Amino acid sequence: MELKPGPAVVRVNGPVVEAEGVEAAMLDFVEVGPKRLPGEVIALSGDRATVQVYEYTGGLRPGDPIRSSGGPLSAELGPGLLGGVFDGMLRRLTAAGDLLASGTRPGTLPSDRRWPFSPAAEVGDELAAAGLLGILPETETIEHRVLVPPGISGRVESIAPAGEYTVDEPVAVVGGHELSLAQRWPVRQPRPFAARLPTEPPIRTGQRVLDLFYPVARGSSAGVPGGFGTGKTVLLQQIAKWCDADVIVYVGCGERGNEMADVLGELPRLEDPRTGRSLLERTVLIANVSNMPVMAREASIHTGVTVAEYYRDMGHDVVLIADSTSRWAEALREVASRTDELPAEEGYPAGLASALASFYERAGRVRMPGGTEGSVTIVGAVSPPGGDLAEPVSAHTRRFVRCVWSLDRDLAYARHYPAVSWRDSSSRDAEAVGSWHALQGDWAWRERRTAALRLLAEADRIESVAQLVGAGSLPDDERVVLVTARLLREAVLQQSSLSENDAYCAPGKQAALLQLVLDLHERCLELLRSGVTAAAIEEVDLSDAIRARDQTRPDDAAEVDGVRRRLLARLGGLR
Repeated sequence: MELKPGPAVVRVNGPVVEAEGVEAAMLDFVEVGPKRLPGEVIALSGDRATVQVYEYTGGLRPGDPIRSSGGPLSAELGPGLLGGVFDGMLRRLTAAGDLLASGTRPGTLPSDRRWPFSPAAEVGDELAAAGLLGILPETETIEHRVLVPPGISGRVESIAPAGEYTVDEPVAVVGGHELSLAQRWPVRQPRPFAARLPTEPPIRTGQRVLDLFYPVARGSSAGVPGGFGTGKTVLLQQIAKWCDADVIVYVGCGERGNEMADVLGELPRLEDPRTGRSLLERTVLIANVSNMPVMAREASIHTGVTVAEYYRDMGHDVVLIADSTSRWAEALREVASRTDELPAEEGYPAGLASALASFYERAGRVRMPGGTEGSVTIVGAVSPPGGDLAEPVSAHTRRFVRCVWSLDRDLAYARHYPAVSWRDSSSRDAEAVGSWHALQGDWAWRERRTAALRLLAEADRIESVAQLVGAGSLPDDERVVLVTARLLREAVLQQSSLSENDAYCAPGKQAALLQLVLDLHERCLELLRSGVTAAAIEEVDLSDAIRARDQTRPDDAAEVDGVRRRLLARLGGLR
């Protein structure tokens, strides 16, 4: 985009710059100073504009020039995003995620790489927005579909023949517009679609506590609140590694750089269980960690969801993981304080709730004008200061997401991972997911979930009494509940991210493990009714149920079922 010369800087206040006479609108992208530092207009008052600069402003002074692009901050979208590492403005970083020098202007897409384009339209075809122009293999597993950009439609006047093209070379002319493999889109503006679809099919995360108890549907949203040390980042990384989405967009927003370095180092070595190839081939990493410019952190969330929507438009199911939205909200608070905005609760801007709502609203399962269906599922971590889950970011997030995976400090300190609390977590998608399972032939999915949650709730009630009177003083049926609830927690809810067999758990094995525990519970109650004492049941070794999760392969439901039959037979010997 051609940049128009503008007036000079009059005031510098950290990353916030003021200039007079700027011909710009709100949220216009500008370049400041001799290094052309990127920035964004965040306030206008008469002929004075307030700009937040996305890089270090040391050396910037009054009188330096400022230039307006005449448009908002936009992301360059096209083939070459998958497997890449980018900063908060989608500028490509090195594979190690090194910081960019101030004033550096790297591109997003590899401009010299040639892509094998195969046309899917012909001259004379009438194409609407999101119409298919052609396809190319972006990776071995992901097909990149070259679409007509939003806002453009008309007759195909020309289409390039099959061959290799760079992202800048024209491949078609539609409605008088020359189109290439790449396109640009304002990151704060949701990409349009034709219709929003029901969110019924679940996203399989491979994590039993989520898939069995608090499922998230495709196109839905989930919040992961938890204090320091409760395992948020590990849980999110497990979802990124093992969920069955086509594309993963992972946004490291203000978190520690060593955690993002672990992701960068591990993803290339991990094998996608669906394809057998590297997980990095379906992942876009946006790294705006704590030692990068704080102002770019605020943009990174919007950049990430724009990339997710781009692949959604192609018909892919995308999962966006934001770690964490609390650091993003802190960036909003810093911007608000520097622009003298009236603070609201705990210093956050009054528009915090609206900002969170607009972010999670961009999740959805949609149909494009051409009939293609895709989805964006958003999972956002919340890192409340001091673990206070009543603070504003946590409270507002709970209002806007469909699922809450609340992490419990006591569980984490007891080395129960994932530390997802069955007391404070919830899923408004569970009913729809249960109906979907029934249509797939698993009529018992909802019954298993209800029975397990009831058992956990009953055990929590009984344990509070047992702490006062002792477990040996409880009625026999309540002692059995404590035994089987412990099996449920240790054999089903706990899951080791370091175990080759347990880091990922296939749906069949998940159902088999849960059914194992529930059948043991029912058998124990039958034994009580037949006259067997709780003390006799407690002496039976049922630890094979716990070992089954680690010693059977991730998809070996048959072996788990064998363990179930052996343990039922062992209990049968008490008659």
